[in-house]
Amino acid sequence: MSEITQTATLAAGCFWGVEHLFRKHFGNGKGLLEAKVGYCGGSTSSPSYRAVCTGTTGHAEAVQLTFDPSVVSYGSLLEFFYRMHDPTTKDRQGPDVGTQYRSAIFTHGEEQHKIAEEITDKVSKQWYKQPVSTQIIPAGQWWDAEEYHQLYLTKNPSGYECPAQ
Repeated sequence: MSEITQTATLAAGCFWGVEHLFRKHFGNGKGLLEAKVGYCGGSTSSPSYRAVCTGTTGHAEAVQLTFDPSVVSYGSLLEFFYRMHDPTTKDRQGPDVGTQYRSAIFTHGEEQHKIAEEITDKVSKQWYKQPVSTQIIPAGQWWDAEEYHQLYLTKNPSGYECPAQ
């Protein structure tokens, strides 16, 4: 394992399912070192889940991944991101509707931005018939979600799970 880690911040609908799927696919030595859910892309400080759910804060429900790039590439994480949700539906994933459920890649630096644009261009041409609505924007401030949201589907195995599974 490399001593250098990187961060990926992604929004793809309900953060419970997104976190669960990334842990399932990239955990246990497959490059994912940590995953946490929270809020990104908004205009208010220290948003609460209740506030984000109103759709007025501008935040997306997101997952922040810490990964080992010597084991899994940022591009591989993004390709999985595009497979695990429908990026052609604006501000919606399954039954969840609102800007907080938008598809977004919050980049950490120019290199990630470039890779995100390349992967998005590739998948929009090769995988989808509809235009991809995923936003690619600088990460900005991250806010951890409340503790009860962390590892939600591990703690509540019969709980809600995003339909993209």
